[in-house]
Amino acid sequence: MLIFCRKISINKPKFLKENGPLLLACNHPNSFLDAIILDLLFEKPIWSLARGDAFANLFVKKIFRGVKMLPVYRASEGIENVSENYKTFDACVELFKSNGLVIIFSEGRCINEWHLRPLMKGTARLALKSWDESIPLKILPVGLNYSSFRRFGKNVSINFGELMTASSIDRELSEGLQIQAFNNQLEMQLKSLVYEIKKDDIQKQKELLQINYSLFYKILFAIPAIFGWVLHAPIYFLLKKIVTKYFRRSDHFDSVLIALLVFVYPLYLFSLVLLLFYCTENYWVFLLFGFIPFTAYCFTQLKGQLDKI
Repeated sequence: MLIFCRKISINKPKFLKENGPLLLACNHPNSFLDAIILDLLFEKPIWSLARGDAFANLFVKKIFRGVKMLPVYRASEGIENVSENYKTFDACVELFKSNGLVIIFSEGRCINEWHLRPLMKGTARLALKSWDESIPLKILPVGLNYSSFRRFGKNVSINFGELMTASSIDRELSEGLQIQAFNNQLEMQLKSLVYEIKKDDIQKQKELLQINYSLFYKILFAIPAIFGWVLHAPIYFLLKKIVTKYFRRSDHFDSVLIALLVFVYPLYLFSLVLLLFYCTENYWVFLLFGFIPFTAYCFTQLKGQLDKI
């Protein structure tokens, strides 16, 4: 993660150790990368709810289930599929009974932007269903903010709000009013956690998302950063070209590119070191398994940080 992200800032790290039952109610700016980062950071494993149309067939469903993903369908994906959400919510309730952690993206759709969109009702309904079954579910509002949606090596600012519980709203209200009250409280918290920045407001992007390094720091990492660019340019630009061809205008561009790098980079590194060993027959070459990723880290620290810089 240190290579793929320059820095991850967390306002309340204590929540990374939070026990379940816990529902992480997040905004959704960067596709499945949002869930991956949170899953890597939290001490306990997390299940995530993903768009239902990605669960195309039984084989894909099994794969996604294996990596702790459950489907959520929108009406636009076929009204006949919406009933499947009841099965997903039932599965989440069972997870909560076992003190599990689940991520739900309360906006319901991924868009690459620094802006909180209107909340869907799914988060509230899942919370109310759990509370109706006397599960002491906690809801943790989470604001995810990225310095870039196109550049490799981004800064990520993760802001946690305050826990919401069954006592946070009046349970004597009708279901519709409970959902409205829940969403009002969740939206109020998320608005303070999600950065509001216009895409052309570079100055505000710099103020909130850019990291400024000292001249000493830049000089210290300059030489290994050059090696990092030379050693990694072939694999990076090849994969970027492929992803650009198919996802140029997609909000999944960033996540798909990083996912490919996660799977391909270890093979690239292994092949590169073995090739050098074959050419030199020097066992010291195997030290490059640590040095080459370090050069990538150095380059990541010094490269451009914002999309329009």
